[in-house]
Amino acid sequence: MKVDILLGLQWGDEGKGKVVDYFSEKYDIVARFQGGPNAGHTIEFDDKKFVLHQIPSGIFNPKSKNIIGNGVVLDPVVFYSEAQELQKFANIKENLLISNKATLILPTHKLLDKAQELAKGKDKIGSTLRGISPAYTDKVSRTALRVGDILTDNFKNKLNKIIENHKKQLEYLNFSDYDLNTLMNQWLDAIEKMKTYNICNIEYYIDEQLKNNKSILAEGAQGTMLDIDFGTYPFVTSSNTIAAGACTGLGLAPNRIDKVFGIFKAYTTRVGEGPFPTELSDEYGQLLREKGHEFGATTGRPRRCGWLDLVVLKYTTMLNGVTDLIITKSDVLSGFDTLKAATEYSIDNKIFNQIPFNLDSKIEPVYKTFDTWAQDLCIIDNLDNLPKSFINYLTFIENYLQTPIKYISTGPNRKEIILK
Repeated sequence: MKVDILLGLQWGDEGKGKVVDYFSEKYDIVARFQGGPNAGHTIEFDDKKFVLHQIPSGIFNPKSKNIIGNGVVLDPVVFYSEAQELQKFANIKENLLISNKATLILPTHKLLDKAQELAKGKDKIGSTLRGISPAYTDKVSRTALRVGDILTDNFKNKLNKIIENHKKQLEYLNFSDYDLNTLMNQWLDAIEKMKTYNICNIEYYIDEQLKNNKSILAEGAQGTMLDIDFGTYPFVTSSNTIAAGACTGLGLAPNRIDKVFGIFKAYTTRVGEGPFPTELSDEYGQLLREKGHEFGATTGRPRRCGWLDLVVLKYTTMLNGVTDLIITKSDVLSGFDTLKAATEYSIDNKIFNQIPFNLDSKIEPVYKTFDTWAQDLCIIDNLDNLPKSFINYLTFIENYLQTPIKYISTGPNRKEIILK
């Protein structure tokens, strides 16, 4: 057996949680390979809504094992709170495994995140302040605590050394508005709870499961345009959100990868600062936000909204080697009197169909206009009944990206998906 990957092709919030939940019945294992509690995957079923931050989206399938990989940065407080909330609906202790090589987020990582963002002033990145960047910084500088450390005898010594180093950094940044004792007591209590979960060498576990013909779906967080190397740097996250990140985030050899499912919205959104060529500041942008309920699942911040950017999608489809496309939030576009998608960029009166190094350049998107449709897609469960103008929109996207759209999400519920 090989591993399939499912990830976002825009700036995150593409609807990955719902799709992973939908797919989980087809896989024995769902594995999260990067990111931290700055990601929020929303799942709706049985008139209930769940937002997952640390636990993989396959957790509601009782037959599926779920993995938090080594590429993840793990906040014990967020993790335990989430596990407690979900235990009524899922067997967390039985069906979740945590890599002993995953990096731990400390309370001082969150404080550093806030202090560093304040120090940037008007040049702020738009961090979620969850401690992600400082935790990955410690990982790269080889000073981080990992999950496996909590089971060792010198854990407290390692912890104290890191905390003292962080306090010096906070002092340098003139940041003193915090009660570290309270934060540390809460964190240490969550650490004790986390010790009762299945912590192991995930790379060996995955290898064994593949040899036993078990199917695995690797779940990405955020989106490709937030990748630390290939995204809109420096307005990006601190990990590799592309398909290659599944290899380093789970201990996978590249030849173990089979399909790559790329998810994108029928329009485009992003949260926080950074370039956004097709952003709309008019009534259409507001309508997209209202109809799409575009507010961050983790932060609650209103998302910036705009038309579909096919230049971005061509780039991210290429980077990830996408084999199958999945379009979400198609229903949001129903009833619009105008529908557009960017097919090229105009920069200084020159036409480009590639992402420039500096996406902050004065880019004018070149749009193609499409016929609209009035039908409510949520009530349609058959491909043949979809509006012709919507099918034409999908066909143009497929031809432009030279990649097939295999799944169409027509609403927020896990059942509102049409196989194309």
